[in-house]
Formats: sequence, C-alpha cells, structure tokens
Amino acid sequence: MNATRFDTRSSEWAGDMTVWLREQANDNQEQMERLRRNLRRAREQELTPRQQQVLTLRYEQNMNGAEIARMLGLNRSTVSRTIRRAQERLRRCLQYAL
Repeated sequence: MNATRFDTRSSEWAGDMTVWLREQANDNQEQMERLRRNLRRAREQELTPRQQQVLTLRYEQNMNGAEIARMLGLNRSTVSRTIRRAQERLRRCLQYAL
C-alpha cells in the first residue's frame, strides 16, 4: 500500500515538475538565430568547396550518400568521409558559440 502511494506521489511530482519546467523555459529564439548565423558563416569560411557542395546536396537537397556519389562521380565512402570531416570541422568552429 505504501508503495502505491509512493508511485502516485512520484508521478504527480514528475508531472508538476514538467509543467513548471515548461513554464520557466526561456525563449531560445535569439540563441538559435545566432547559431544559424554562425553556422552559415562557418560553412562559407571554414569548409572546402567540396565539403560545402556535399553538405548542400545532403542537407538542403535531401540526397543520400549513394545519390551524391553517383552525381559527383565519387565513391560512396568518400562522400561519407567528406560529410563526417565537414561536420567535425563545423562542430569545432561552433562549440564555443553555443
């Protein structure tokens, strides 16, 4: 019987905490806009032309690795490595901007 009450109180507390956190959450619109602006700048300034091209095809054109490889005449593993290296470079550039 005590275990049932404990579980009930626990779930009520979690629900109350969820509502409180939602009400107290700050609007992060400004931080997201700054991150987008920094990401655009980092893509233009820090990535090689090939990395820019592959990321554009992958994330803006929603192409998969095989499609990109076929289109650019590359091996699929080359496309995968290019994406991974570009993401790492962007992550290093942006890690302190968050």
